[in-house]
Amino acid sequence: MKKILSALLVMVVLLAACGNNKNEEASNKDTREIKHAMGTTKVPKHPKRIVVLTNEGTEALVAMGVKPVGAANSYEGNPWYKHLSKQYKGIEPVGAESEINLEKIAKLKPDLIIGNKFRQEAQYKKLSEIAPTVYSKELRGDWKNNFKLYAKAINKEEKGKEVIANYDKHVAKTKKELGDKVNSEVSMVRFMPGDVRIYHKDTFSGVVLDELGIKRPKGQDKDDFAEKGVTKERIKAMDGDYLFYFTFENGDKKVTELEKEWVNDPAFKELNASKKGHVFKVDDAVWNTSGGVLSANMMVDDLKEKLSEK
Repeated sequence: MKKILSALLVMVVLLAACGNNKNEEASNKDTREIKHAMGTTKVPKHPKRIVVLTNEGTEALVAMGVKPVGAANSYEGNPWYKHLSKQYKGIEPVGAESEINLEKIAKLKPDLIIGNKFRQEAQYKKLSEIAPTVYSKELRGDWKNNFKLYAKAINKEEKGKEVIANYDKHVAKTKKELGDKVNSEVSMVRFMPGDVRIYHKDTFSGVVLDELGIKRPKGQDKDDFAEKGVTKERIKAMDGDYLFYFTFENGDKKVTELEKEWVNDPAFKELNASKKGHVFKVDDAVWNTSGGVLSANMMVDDLKEKLSEK
């Protein structure tokens, strides 16, 4: 009797092991391993309910024809940037990039979360308990690196290549149409709460300018982020053949007043760009904060229009 029971027990264990192996094999077939800023994560092969926690990431998914169920709020707009609001209709906002709402994210029952180490490193563990979570590392100039990760995470690499190829064609066509205008030196300035900055090359807009082959003033032709805390003594450093400035307004209109104060300053009016009528205010969301492929295409169009005016 004991021998029979022992034999039955062995059979049960073997059957359970076989079942577990089959479940594991099925699970492996339904998932893919993604290497990212926080390590390696198994994600669904075909995710259906994606939450994205960066503005650039949301742009990337929408550009690839995938609408996430939830996304980080835009920095401007309620809750989305004006230039993207129609395309984002139906997406649930889950808080700003630096203030994500874990409860809202959990209620959406995502099967994949895409975030960013720079913005949400502290929340990674809690997010991973909600759903498989993949992080990009930086949020700075070269948005294409992050775009490739997003495309891989959602298993849309071929579509991602198509989106980038179309953008590159747009850049090449615009560069050709601009002709000698690409030899102009373009300066970029940003007004924001408590700060004025002169932007260098390792910025979203700096990368787009570089792709178009547009030159930068000597003081801005640097592979870093920006000169921060600019004072009026440095207004001359803002000069170029063209000067584009953008303003991040947080709602109290103080930054708009700051902008007006600076652009009406006598030293600003003495800039060569000012004298030539080559100073343009552009959309901060398009040129800076949104930071994705849809905005990059819009910025290229902006540059073509403005540089062709005079």
